[in-house]
Amino acid sequence: MDKLKSLKLLMAGLIFYLIVQILSAVGVLNGYFMVIINRSLVFVILAVSLNLINGVTGQFSLGHMGFAAVGAYASGSITTLIFKLSPHHPQDAVVFLIAIIVGGFFAALAGFLIGFPSLRLKGDYLAIVTLGFGEIIRTILNNIPAVGGPRGLLGIPKFSNFTVIFLFTLGTIILIRNLVQSSIGRTMISIRENELASELVGVDTTKYKVLGFVVGAFFAGIGGGLLAHLLQIAHPTQYGFYASALILIMVYVGGIGSLTGSIVAAFSLTFLTEGLRVGIDWLRDTVGIPIGTEWTMVIYAVLLILIMLYKTEGLMGMRESSILVIKEKQG
Repeated sequence: MDKLKSLKLLMAGLIFYLIVQILSAVGVLNGYFMVIINRSLVFVILAVSLNLINGVTGQFSLGHMGFAAVGAYASGSITTLIFKLSPHHPQDAVVFLIAIIVGGFFAALAGFLIGFPSLRLKGDYLAIVTLGFGEIIRTILNNIPAVGGPRGLLGIPKFSNFTVIFLFTLGTIILIRNLVQSSIGRTMISIRENELASELVGVDTTKYKVLGFVVGAFFAGIGGGLLAHLLQIAHPTQYGFYASALILIMVYVGGIGSLTGSIVAAFSLTFLTEGLRVGIDWLRDTVGIPIGTEWTMVIYAVLLILIMLYKTEGLMGMRESSILVIKEKQG
């Protein structure tokens, strides 16, 4: 049954991949739409990895994009340096893969360094610490000339494309799905449901909370690296509080603890944000309504408030799509 569920997930991913490729080949999806789809896939990685921390383990992190920044700058620095030393390196794909994985490990290390001393905290206190961590990372990167300082890391080779990002996204979903539905994942869920009860039955709650933080940070670093090699720049402003809040919104709108919800929300909110920007530009430039792009976030915020008022559990609640469930309930 487990193999059948995994096969269904792979088939669903393959169908999505083929549909996008066909629509792109016939011109229905031009470069503009492909960029949005690629960004949506990266946000899926970031939202699913944050859901492992906030939704599955029951913590509250506000600095997730700080881990993405570590991964972006680490992987971007590696590929940029090698590309400058050897512009026609025959092993570009290998170098890129190694750089992305190294960026993920650096992000995981950052997750451990921030998680081990701070995850004894709970609730608002933990949120404040993780928010501070994200700002510390952004400020440090902004003041290191070796990685561009306030200009950002420029000249990153464009190794990310739809196929590459899709494969990393599918791999992330499968690995986190398997982790969540393993014995380790069930232990993390028990901590979310009742941390005191978990401790009373002998669960090392700090260990599993740190583990969730480290794994989530690793995949955030992967996502950050992919985004840097898509946009060909890594800038400190890309990883501030607004970006972290956007990923957090995706998790809660999709449904806390639901990987399916995170996937749906990542795509929906990425396209919604871009649609609002285009709509406001049209109202200003064509209709003549004096409205600026800053109203995008006002409308966006109102829509999110309405969603949370009338759908408090999020789009999916804690439910999962059948293709993401690998364990059958026992009677």
